[in-house]
Amino acid sequence: MKFGTKALHAGIEPDPSTGAIMTPIFQTSTYVQDGPGIHKGFEYARTQNPTRSVLEKNIASLENATFGRCFASGMSATETVIKTLRPGDEVISTGDLYGGSFRLFTQLFEQFGIKFTFVDMRDVKNVEEAISNKTKLLWIETPTNPLLNIIDIEQISTIGHKYGAKVAVDNTFASPYLQNPLDLGADIVMHSVTKYIAGHSDVIMGFLGTNDTAIDEQFGFIQNSSGAVPGPQDCFLVIRGIKTLHLRMQRHCENGEVIANHLRNHPKVDKVFWPGFKDHPNHDIATKQMRGFGGMISFIQKEDTIEKAEKTLGSFKLFSLAESLGGVESLVGHPAGMTHASIPKEKRIVSGLTDSLIRLSVGIEDIDDLIADLDQAIG
Repeated sequence: MKFGTKALHAGIEPDPSTGAIMTPIFQTSTYVQDGPGIHKGFEYARTQNPTRSVLEKNIASLENATFGRCFASGMSATETVIKTLRPGDEVISTGDLYGGSFRLFTQLFEQFGIKFTFVDMRDVKNVEEAISNKTKLLWIETPTNPLLNIIDIEQISTIGHKYGAKVAVDNTFASPYLQNPLDLGADIVMHSVTKYIAGHSDVIMGFLGTNDTAIDEQFGFIQNSSGAVPGPQDCFLVIRGIKTLHLRMQRHCENGEVIANHLRNHPKVDKVFWPGFKDHPNHDIATKQMRGFGGMISFIQKEDTIEKAEKTLGSFKLFSLAESLGGVESLVGHPAGMTHASIPKEKRIVSGLTDSLIRLSVGIEDIDDLIADLDQAIG
């Protein structure tokens, strides 16, 4: 099956008891057993839920993964990967990283003896210089949040496997519609399902996919033991949202391209970060490993001050100032003060994340209305 067909049908069957074409919401905490340990594949809803199982199979199919697990949030999915490590293990990640991931790594897991090193992963030589026999995980974001840097998944995976390290990719910005990290050699793919996969700003959820049986068994053990699982209502909403993922992503990409080029030609805009530009660093890598360039764009105005950025942020009428991304509606954010505020300023500046950077999540509205709103907000 091709992507659009899988989005609607993979892992989804009519309900055998009623013929309902939509997967039912199994709102139950437990399941009656015929005898101790004799059941129909479901024992307790923290461990398994039929609605969740359908969703896990559906997303796994979109990522060409043999196994899939859904979690209560993208951060609980990320945490599950780190929980497979032990004190003394080392992790290498990118300097341009989602603030929540940075906070989880440095403020929570470093105190348990796991070392995190952040390098510019756009140049694979930086990874080779940092890696050692203690390195157990390479954590990649591509495109990165919020500077839209591109990292070569295939090359990083080759290096990681050479040293016996697993490779995990946060694929949230691309979605499985645009990029499939497992096909490029990664061991693990992670999503904040909250974003493009769910697509309607009404669910918090995470996902992990893999083709490795042992890795999936670890994830399943942690998922069940820690209990950070999504409820069946949320799973139902995501199953419904995925049915239009391919259609939504087409429009996100179309609108994103128009807005990126419009901003680049705007007399009051200095820099635009979008991997679709031919002169974007590693554009050739983006072209190789992605099927489109997405709807995430960041920019800096020529009046490069925090005051001007705040004035612009407060002037939007159609773009909503809010956390998150990937919903059908357009959002605008201030990474330094919102999504990445937990990263110390000196580290943000080194990565290129200035206080004046503005991030757009371009929605699926009429493009003329979005451009008009941008122009009046920039002034």
